[in-house]
Amino acid sequence: MKIDLHNHAFTHESSSLPEEVIEAAIAAGLDGIAFTEHNSYSATKRARELQEKYSGRILLFRGAEYDAREGHVLIFGISGNSFLDLGMFAPLDELIRLVTPEGGAVIVAHPFRGWGHFKADLDAVHGICAVEAFNGHNTPEENQKAFEVAASLGIPTTGGSDSHGKEDVGKCYTEFADAVTHENFIQLLKGGRYRGVCARP
Repeated sequence: MKIDLHNHAFTHESSSLPEEVIEAAIAAGLDGIAFTEHNSYSATKRARELQEKYSGRILLFRGAEYDAREGHVLIFGISGNSFLDLGMFAPLDELIRLVTPEGGAVIVAHPFRGWGHFKADLDAVHGICAVEAFNGHNTPEENQKAFEVAASLGIPTTGGSDSHGKEDVGKCYTEFADAVTHENFIQLLKGGRYRGVCARP
């Protein structure tokens, strides 16, 4: 199953409406799409409404992209903004200790992007479930380095378009070996039977 795990559509940062992004994901042949707004789960209610509207056509997931001290990470599996109790730019290990008991899963996002290089060695980070090795707004070289480091450490890789508009959806995605549902999504993320894919020309 193909799921784009990194998208922005519910804030002013997006040039497209959420419905337009979802329709683009369907047109791209994706089985699912995750919305990961910056430092917020506040769009959860609206996302659930759209989840019902598009039921049977595509899976919709909620997450957040948090600015940790070391860099950006994607959070999945929690129900609200509890992570903001840490404030902005909290150490990643503190974030992981907070969200893991809530059933959360953490993925390091675009770790080798030029302007947002991850400020820690990935082998020193404990408790993440994957590294985003394929990001639709990274250069091929930045993605390749993330892939190589994750492979050398035996860490699973994900892909996400990092879309801020419908035209970017599906440029990168995550291919799961197992059938994904809303109920088993976090379990599968923690299980590691998936890989990041780049679909750009």
